[in-house]
Amino acid sequence: MLSSDILELGVMDEDIDLFEGQYVVPEGISYNSYLILDEKTAVMDTVDSRRGGEFMEKAAAALKGRQPDYLVIHHVEPDHAGSLQMFLDAYPGVTLVGNAKTFQMLEQYFSLEGVSRLVVKDQDVLDLGKHHLHFIMAPMVHWPEVMMSYEDTEKILFSADAFGRFGGMETEPAAWDDEARRYYTNIVGKYGPQVQAVLKKAAGLDIACICPLHGPVLTDTIPHVLEKYQLWSTYTPEQDGILIAYASLHGNTEMGADRLADILDRMSGKDIMLADLARVDESEVLSAAFRYPVIVLCASTYNAGMMPAMETFLQHLKAKNLQKRVFGLVENGSWAPSAARCMRAELEKLKDVTLVEPVVTLRGAVKTGDDTALEALARSLLQAM
Repeated sequence: MLSSDILELGVMDEDIDLFEGQYVVPEGISYNSYLILDEKTAVMDTVDSRRGGEFMEKAAAALKGRQPDYLVIHHVEPDHAGSLQMFLDAYPGVTLVGNAKTFQMLEQYFSLEGVSRLVVKDQDVLDLGKHHLHFIMAPMVHWPEVMMSYEDTEKILFSADAFGRFGGMETEPAAWDDEARRYYTNIVGKYGPQVQAVLKKAAGLDIACICPLHGPVLTDTIPHVLEKYQLWSTYTPEQDGILIAYASLHGNTEMGADRLADILDRMSGKDIMLADLARVDESEVLSAAFRYPVIVLCASTYNAGMMPAMETFLQHLKAKNLQKRVFGLVENGSWAPSAARCMRAELEKLKDVTLVEPVVTLRGAVKTGDDTALEALARSLLQAM
């Protein structure tokens, strides 16, 4: 319960193994929904059909026999609108509230023939009685139809997927960052400029509470959360440190990455994260790439190119629009090293990145003589920071 008039209808999914078919969620994921009780009642979004029955039971219990007047659809993605048909079957007189794109996209999933609808635009207001919803269009955060709404009486921002997090609704504030960063970078990360546009709109609001569609309701931590979103959406590193991401064929490139990490630690004492791209979850490594200012890519040569795990990681960096980073390269190849050339070609597709020299070429096993080149690379990386 957020207040006597605004209730939580969210449900927890602890059985899901991969969110959006790709992201590991060991703590599960919450699908959040809210109910405003007033002269007119408004339900704010539904949930994934995986938990539709539980959601409908909670909604019926909270409504206590009242018929909802409005169902506000902030985001059409099936993890939020997936129970729409169940809701319409139970409450056929409800009016759906969304923008023009909302209804265009809903009809890809449901038949809305005969269903009452209210089409809203940016800054339109829905009067529920003492509560008023001000609609804020938020296109491409992270779908084109996304909108938010601000309730001015209790100063609540219903933020759609923005400010969400993997995991449950009861997350301790101190534990919010890591899974929120992983959620943001992998799902919203590409759309930094669009997030910036929404942050500018939100800056003019007096927000006491943020109600996202995933994760905990945010109150006391709002300044911290807004600061993180400002960093993430401008691709600004959060923490002074270095990510060393490697893809090793027979373990020798991994040894080179380890040796470089030791050298950097000895020279600087900075925070260093080593990530085996073949074994560490890709979403974790992408999150680290947003977190740190310096990234070293170490890859074995493979099929006259680079290891597939490295190729995939670079595609993720490009897809998420990562920028403003310093990169170093280490390649390994016994007879025709080509990984560095291929990695460089992919990095040239990123914006505002610096590639430092030297590019280190290992040949097979790591030897004592390789330390000279690795130390030179380490000095260049630290200087570039």
